Amino acid sequence: MSNSSSITQFLLLAFADKRELQLLHFWLFLGIYLAALLGNGLIITAVAWDHHLHTPMYFFLLNLSLIDLGSISTTVPKSMVSSLWDTRAISYTGCAAQVFFFLFLITAEYYLLAVMAYDRYIAICKPLHYGTLLGSRACVHMAAAAWGSGFLTAVLLTANTFSIPLCQGNALDQFFCEIPQILKLSCSHSYLREVGLIVFCVSLAFGCFVFIVLSYVQIFRAVLRIPSEQGQHKAFSTCLPHLVVVSLFISTGIVAYLKPPSDCPSLDVVVSVLYSVVPAAVNPLIYSMRNQELKDAMKKLIQSMPEPSLSEPEVFAHVSGTTV
Repeated sequence: MSNSSSITQFLLLAFADKRELQLLHFWLFLGIYLAALLGNGLIITAVAWDHHLHTPMYFFLLNLSLIDLGSISTTVPKSMVSSLWDTRAISYTGCAAQVFFFLFLITAEYYLLAVMAYDRYIAICKPLHYGTLLGSRACVHMAAAAWGSGFLTAVLLTANTFSIPLCQGNALDQFFCEIPQILKLSCSHSYLREVGLIVFCVSLAFGCFVFIVLSYVQIFRAVLRIPSEQGQHKAFSTCLPHLVVVSLFISTGIVAYLKPPSDCPSLDVVVSVLYSVVPAAVNPLIYSMRNQELKDAMKKLIQSMPEPSLSEPEVFAHVSGTTV
């Protein structure tokens, strides 16, 4: 038995005990991580580089890609290192930092998805007021509110979590530091303050969920009133990627946190991967599949990249038509 003052490190859950499976996990996570870096990096660069994409929708998409890069970088690299070096330990400070940054980014993403739903609502239901309601200053303020709300939520939850005395050891049944797993280690009745704060945060999250649902109810009603089938298709195509991302984010989060307790830690890990790792890698694919403007901007960006310069002998050989 130990308390939080004597804990210097936590032990994360290992994906496998066999060396071959540990290396398989390393390469699998490396592939997902590189895909997330490439996809989100392309979106960020394309939106910043192409002035045709300097609109509210793409500004919010740029922020979403930044958040996805940060969230997947908070959990995946540490898990990869643990598998590669066959270690489960993470320092107390490192665990607190991981909890803070993951909460900060995942909460900011949720609030940002609500802001993006409002953007789609104004674009389809009130197109004549779009430029007025979503000017550059308003967009910056809404994005800053999403980031700021995530930061404040993370500070409150992290500070309260790590101020609770821990008496049940230091082993976590998860591949990264997560508040529910840390609360399992707390002394009896010492987590009531944390539960109250979590209930408050869940209430805010539910409010955002209701806002998103009501926004899309209004959007669908407006789209169905469009007389031309082509107009309906165009309106739906601008909303579909965001709707898919919201559904993926909320459904995986609900399964991870509201499913009944399981005696199978591996199942909990798989569910956690679905909500903490997969969305960051899949979101760029979802947004680029049906968005022709974004795909064109990416093509222009790739084509504009300078070709590797030739060395002096190679230039001479190219001009003279001889081989070197």
